[in-house]
Amino acid sequence: MLRYLLILLLLCAATGAPLLLSADDRPSAEKQWTVREAVQHALTHNPDIGAALERIRAADHDIERVRAVLYPRLGVSAEYHRTDNPMYSFGNILNQGVFNETINFNNPGTTDNLRAKATVQYQLYNGGHDLAAIQAADERSKMSRYDHQAVRNRLEYEVVRAFYTIAQSEDTVKIMRSAVEAIQASLQVGRARFEEGSLLHEEVLNLEVQQARTQELYIRAEHGLKLAKHAFLSLLGLPEKTVSIDATTESGPEVPTQRHTHNRPELAGIAALVKAQEAHIRQARAAFLPTADAFGSVQTDKGTELEKGSGNSWVAGVRLHYTLYEGRQVEASVARAEAQWRAVKEQQRKMELDCNLEMEQAALALRQEEERLKVTGARVAAATESARLARLRFQEGTLLTAELIDTENRLTDARLSHDQATAARKTAIADLRRAIGLRQFDQER
Repeated sequence: MLRYLLILLLLCAATGAPLLLSADDRPSAEKQWTVREAVQHALTHNPDIGAALERIRAADHDIERVRAVLYPRLGVSAEYHRTDNPMYSFGNILNQGVFNETINFNNPGTTDNLRAKATVQYQLYNGGHDLAAIQAADERSKMSRYDHQAVRNRLEYEVVRAFYTIAQSEDTVKIMRSAVEAIQASLQVGRARFEEGSLLHEEVLNLEVQQARTQELYIRAEHGLKLAKHAFLSLLGLPEKTVSIDATTESGPEVPTQRHTHNRPELAGIAALVKAQEAHIRQARAAFLPTADAFGSVQTDKGTELEKGSGNSWVAGVRLHYTLYEGRQVEASVARAEAQWRAVKEQQRKMELDCNLEMEQAALALRQEEERLKVTGARVAAATESARLARLRFQEGTLLTAELIDTENRLTDARLSHDQATAARKTAIADLRRAIGLRQFDQER
């Protein structure tokens, strides 16, 4: 045993091959996505979700920026200058505390000054302008969060729809492959009968034409499957070229029991926008009222030209301002804000109508697909039995080629219709959940 182990080690050393494969080196089967896993992955990797989150962060920073007006303004400054201007020079002499009776007021000479100053300012009242701005920013932040929820709900629906589109496309490929095999088998029977002299050459040509047509539909079905997979990967934010899904493990989203749009984030978002516009109106009307500010400062002055004097001083006070006339600028600003508010209210009313319409359309679509699924199921059963009997009669020579082709076409159409109805019902459930503002899976709410 030891000898065999040594031989194995020598072979690995000679070839450079690893003795054991790591977890990353071991071959693994291609991942099969369930619909729930696909939705979860899209919620963390789709760029639309990332953009919506960044808009939320931007809105939060807007709140911080607007709330900054509630705090005092603090500042420091320093400057140095030289001058022989009588007024400025005399001011420097007074600030530095070096005045004496020998100084000529009209020509105090050249002076310099190094000044350091600290200021504070606080707005006491501005007619509610800042409070209205803060409320508007808060509402817009809420609106950005509702926008994120709307994007999330839409993305979940698109992922579910893309998932079941792949499932339907795969079934379509299988149906068309089965149709190709069936017509090929009938063609072989037809050629055998032609060799026996019991079938006209024209009938064989008809079967060959039908075979070509079925193969063309099969190629189209494969192309549609590839496109569906590319769309699915794009929604998941994946660069891969291939994808595999598992549509049998999970049943997908459940049929919702409620029938109202109270949970639609779009409606909550437009309601927040209405409140933001109301705050903008109050913000514009604040210009009719006076403003009051408190201010203060301390400074020190130091010079080198005259006895190297220095002096300290401070200022404090309250400032009141009221605009008597500004050419009706404020009235225009208020009228503009009110017009914008009325426009948003109309948008809100339109969105409510649109959401109710979407809900009704989604509910009717689901009801239609459920009824269609029952009908197509019975149609497939009947067409399958009809095709089985037709093939037997064709083999026995008691059925014309045209009748066989019609029977095969009816079977293919019935199977495709049933497959489409199955996928359409699942997609209709997802659309109804989106239309009433629900997540695709209740446990993720």
